[in-house]
Amino acid sequence: GHIVHNWKARWFVLLQDKLLYYKLDGGRKEPSPKGRIILDGCTITCPCLEYENRPLVIKLKTKTNTEYFLESCSREERDSWALDITGAIHAGHPVQVQQLHRMKNSFKLPSNISLNHIVDKMHDNSNGIKLIPNMEQGNTYKESFTGSALVDWLISSNFVASRFEAVTLASMLMEENFIKPVGARSTEAMRSGDLAEQFLDDSTALYMFAESYKRKLGSREELHLHILELSGTIVNQGYLVKQGHKRKNWKVRRFVLRADPAFLHYYNPTKEENRPVGGFSLRGCLVSALEDNGVPTGVKGNVQGNLFKIITKNDIHYYIQASSKAERAQWIEAIKRLT
Repeated sequence: GHIVHNWKARWFVLLQDKLLYYKLDGGRKEPSPKGRIILDGCTITCPCLEYENRPLVIKLKTKTNTEYFLESCSREERDSWALDITGAIHAGHPVQVQQLHRMKNSFKLPSNISLNHIVDKMHDNSNGIKLIPNMEQGNTYKESFTGSALVDWLISSNFVASRFEAVTLASMLMEENFIKPVGARSTEAMRSGDLAEQFLDDSTALYMFAESYKRKLGSREELHLHILELSGTIVNQGYLVKQGHKRKNWKVRRFVLRADPAFLHYYNPTKEENRPVGGFSLRGCLVSALEDNGVPTGVKGNVQGNLFKIITKNDIHYYIQASSKAERAQWIEAIKRLT
């Protein structure tokens, strides 16, 4: 919001020269737009680093210097919107649009390989990426690696077939907070670079493993289990409101539903870590919608409706609120297919 700087769900429609946004009433958009963003002369920043705890934000700045901050539900959704908006901004420059579409469609991570798996291989003592002290402008960065070294390693490890694909994959690792830029050159590129230039295939650009990933490495058994749980294919994700088990308060969580193996994890959207705060196997679970007339037993606090319940095979009850009946039905159907 521009007056009160809170975050609100809006329905966005991208047209050729403008981006319209609508208020939602009962899960449906109102007939008239709440506002519009004129794209002529706009600049776009993705990812936007002005909100450290919100890695899924896009920033739009109009030619009148009005700034808009838009948050997506996933990295894929954020990048898709950013590319489409950039294409609309450059609609008068067909060569740039063609380059954007090539970048958008050129590389997808194979379904049997996860980013966690790649980072685990990067840490391998024998065949992982070599961590060495690197210097830049008088500063020494211990256990770091260069952008070109990571690109070489990704190709030699057969995760990608070309340097362009390696840069795309390295950008994904950086955006998901597995690696981070250190030193002036790589940090500046991430802040101000074009969509295709966030990660530098350069021997002078320095990177390190992010602290959030280092903290996961305390127990090899825990790491192996964590990677196994998160290795499944993502089939649905988004923001839902979950009731806590101890205090029974309601908090917004980013839920990620995975198949093979079937797990539902939830993340704290205010934290930078790429580690879920909780999750459970869906094998043997029961899921059902709860009626909106009255508060069911076991539910406390501010209940807005669109509630559903998941009972694990260990008889742990999870109470979750969706933003609309349609969203609740979508989550229940997706979960049922995996139980």
